[in-house]
Amino acid sequence: MTIKSPLLSRPGAVEAGGGDAGVASHYGEPLREQRALAAGTAVVDLSHRGVVTVTGPDRLSWLNTLSSQQVANLNPAESTELLLLSVQGRIEFDARVVDDGATTWLIVEAQEAAPLAEWLNRMKFMLRVEIADVSDDWAVVASTRKVNEWSGLLVWEDPWPHIGAGGYSYSVVGEEAHPGLERPWFEYLVPASELESTIGDRPLAGVWASEALRIAAWRPRLGAETDDKTIPHELDLLRTAVHLAKGCYKGQETVARVHNLGHPPRRLVFLQLDGSQHTVPAVGSPVLLGERKVGTVTSAVQHYEMGPIALAVIKRSVSPDEVLTVMDGDEPYTAAQEVIVAPDAGQVVGRQTGFLKGTR
Repeated sequence: MTIKSPLLSRPGAVEAGGGDAGVASHYGEPLREQRALAAGTAVVDLSHRGVVTVTGPDRLSWLNTLSSQQVANLNPAESTELLLLSVQGRIEFDARVVDDGATTWLIVEAQEAAPLAEWLNRMKFMLRVEIADVSDDWAVVASTRKVNEWSGLLVWEDPWPHIGAGGYSYSVVGEEAHPGLERPWFEYLVPASELESTIGDRPLAGVWASEALRIAAWRPRLGAETDDKTIPHELDLLRTAVHLAKGCYKGQETVARVHNLGHPPRRLVFLQLDGSQHTVPAVGSPVLLGERKVGTVTSAVQHYEMGPIALAVIKRSVSPDEVLTVMDGDEPYTAAQEVIVAPDAGQVVGRQTGFLKGTR
């Protein structure tokens, strides 16, 4: 059952659907809300997010053995991201992580919280850890800048697009030119009972706005850019969510093998869409090269500056120079690529530094 945010009672609020059900898509002026969120003058209600806590003296060392990230020595208030993978290296859970010195907080998509808590409880064995799904008790509010008045709240700062310790970039764009730098991102943990009083009279933006900034920043999202076959390399998640030099964890063999000796079979791409229709294609629309399907739209939105934009996962073999077509039913959208994951990403053993193919 979806818990609806009390902020849906605000004037003009239109509830979002799908994975964002329970919070506002917008409050009547989606493009103005995007501008305000980008400028840091509005905040976005993400109270539908799942929150799982891990307490106990063994919590960080235990999470370190399970996940793709090095968290054994995570400092209080330090933010990171971790993945829990299958034996085949496929993404099962993606968590935003911050520790307060006594509790590790995992912020996840709404549909992840209960399965994640259940999975972690099966993995604890005799270790001194306790896991709880506290999604009903805690809300998440996000902003593109730190809110001085909320200095007493625990905050997760998105590491994207910076390349973390032990991480690796699959982009042909240097970190200093990555569009993700234009989207600093902070997610505050707020007691659910204090959500309305914490927000007060601050301007609100809906998740339409946060999704537009996310897509423009090339930031992948679990449940959108992922399916049951996704490996981290395909989404450039080695930069923020994987430590390539840490100890053994489930899925590590696939991560190392693809990175060192192989290539990810698919790659995430940013699409600038023909805006003449003044619409955006539906998520799931096929991406075509000529008449051949080469991928699928995973996220799409109307951006306040760029017009219709999308993320898609396409076959690695597609040349970055190709102009693609997105088909939404009978409606074609011409789509120009910007490379997020290079076509020849991976196979780092024995090769020169840098990628051979792909330009932005």
